[in-house]
Amino acid sequence: MTAAPATDRRLALLAGLAAAGTGIQVGATLVASRYVVEQTGPATLTLLRYALGLAVLLIPALLAPKARFAPRDLLAIALLGIGQFALLVALLNIGLQYTTAARAALVFASMPLLTLLLAAMIGQERLGGAKGLGVLLTLIGVGLALGEALAAPTEGGKDWLGALAVLGSAVTGALCSVLYRPYLARYPVVRVGALAMAAAILSLLLPAWWEQESTPLASIDRTAALAVLFIGLSSGVFFFLWLWALRHAPASRVAVFLALSPPTAALLGVTLLNEPLTPSLLAGSAAIIAGIVLAHRQAA
Repeated sequence: MTAAPATDRRLALLAGLAAAGTGIQVGATLVASRYVVEQTGPATLTLLRYALGLAVLLIPALLAPKARFAPRDLLAIALLGIGQFALLVALLNIGLQYTTAARAALVFASMPLLTLLLAAMIGQERLGGAKGLGVLLTLIGVGLALGEALAAPTEGGKDWLGALAVLGSAVTGALCSVLYRPYLARYPVVRVGALAMAAAILSLLLPAWWEQESTPLASIDRTAALAVLFIGLSSGVFFFLWLWALRHAPASRVAVFLALSPPTAALLGVTLLNEPLTPSLLAGSAAIIAGIVLAHRQAA
């Protein structure tokens, strides 16, 4: 009688750990991408990232239990992959042309709240007070963690345009997180991930080819090449963990861990770039941790 609840709790804990690792990895790859994107171009970097990620997933996908995808499901998973990898990143890169990375990180951190609202709208989840408050705390925490940077002015006065593009990126991510779940329950996780990533790679081939005139890939240095390897290989591993978490936990509880990415990027800046460790960064990190704990409380 108690075995099933214990198993469910263990799966929920493992899903939380997988999602937390993904949130931290997103922050780390953001720092690496800032270093390398000028040498590769955004579309080329995205293509390399997911080509390497697909290489990580390919052997596990071939070894996974065979599954025959229904044509309708095949198309849906491909479209979700294009949204998750191509459209989301494209909107994020457009936003970063008009606003600061800190402002972009804050807007993108609205994805957990958007995921919760979308899941509630389609009946996947109930919009409880504790869960909603936990997600709100993570947003407040991101704002505190990046307080000084958010106050910095930008050139051109088009912050609203950048914020709108990043908000579109967050909406895309939230929608994909909610819509993935039925297919993850129906098919092996690693096969869904490989298919979605392959579809995104095909959609990126043309824009990456266009970029080669201005930013030829052959000109990148050794450090940049190592950064690309880190970005791509870690993306493959953690995307699988992200999908696995979505299969075993509600989408909003998984997405809330993305709030770990902005403070991770800020803390790596402190470590690698000798940036100051401010009180607002510490306070924001504490609020994010509190929000995650609150969002994961079992309903009474």
